[in-house]
Amino acid sequence: MDYAFDAPPVDRELLDFAVRLAGRAGQVSVEGFFGGDWHSRRKEDGSEVTEIDVAVEELIRAELSSRMPDDGIFGEERGATSGSSGRRWIIDPINGTTYFTHRVPLFSNDLAYEDEHGPAIGVINMPLRQQMVVAGRGLGCWVLPGPDPDLQLGRRARVTERTSLDGARTQMHNPAGWPEELLSTLHRRVFLTPSTGIIAALVTGRADAGVIAGPPMGYEDVAPMPVIVTEAGGRVTDLGGTSVLRGDMSVLVTNGRLHDEFVQLMEGLPRSRDWQALVDSD
Repeated sequence: MDYAFDAPPVDRELLDFAVRLAGRAGQVSVEGFFGGDWHSRRKEDGSEVTEIDVAVEELIRAELSSRMPDDGIFGEERGATSGSSGRRWIIDPINGTTYFTHRVPLFSNDLAYEDEHGPAIGVINMPLRQQMVVAGRGLGCWVLPGPDPDLQLGRRARVTERTSLDGARTQMHNPAGWPEELLSTLHRRVFLTPSTGIIAALVTGRADAGVIAGPPMGYEDVAPMPVIVTEAGGRVTDLGGTSVLRGDMSVLVTNGRLHDEFVQLMEGLPRSRDWQALVDSD
C-alpha cells in the first residue's frame, strides 16, 4: 500500500523545510536555465543530464545531510546514500531535463519523503511557472504561488468531482512513446490533451485524469505522487491498478471516481512502443 490513511500526520515543520528546500532548488534551476553555461550528455540509460541537474541534487543533499544526517537519500544523479533512521528522501533535481535542455519551461524540481508509515511528503516545484504543489500526510495538498513559496500563502487543492468517463479531461505525458492501441482506445472515450504538468493539473481541477505511458518512469519521478494525489482527494496507480511505487512505472492519476473505469478501459493494452527505433531511423 502506498499511502496509510490511518498513519499520523507528518510534522508541519518538516513540510515547511521541504518547501523551502525545493524553493532553493528552483532558484538554482532558473539561474541555470537562463544562464546557458552548461552542457548535456547522455547517461547509460539514454536519458539526458546537465551540470545543473547535478548542482541541484548536490544542493539538496548537502542540506539534508546537515539537517537530517541519519536519514537515507536517493537521488536520480547520485544514487542511494544509506541512513540509520529508517526514513528516506527521494530527489529528482530536474524532472524533465529534455525540456530544460530545449528551453521549454515545463521542468520541475521534485522531492519526496518517506517514513516508517510510507509516503509522508511530496513536493513538485515548477519554478518558471512560479507554482509549487506540496502535500504532507494528514495536512492536505496545497498550491503555493510565487518565487518564494510559503504554506501560509497557499490555497487548498482538490480534484474534480466528475463521474462520467466519456469526455473526461485527460492529460497525456510522452505520447511519442505510446502504442497506437492505447492512444486510440483513450481517444475514443476521453478528451486527450498534452501534459502541462499532470499532477498539478489534476489537483487544481484543470484535468480529471492523467496518463503516463511509454518508457517507464523512475522511482524518483513517481515518489511524490501518492501523498500529493491522495491528500487532494484523488487516486494514483500504474495503468493496471497496481501500487504506483511497486508497479511497472506507468502512471494513472484520476479524481478517484473515474479510476476503476480507466483501469478497465486500458486492461490488456500495451504500455509502450519502440519509439527509439523511429528516432534512429532518421
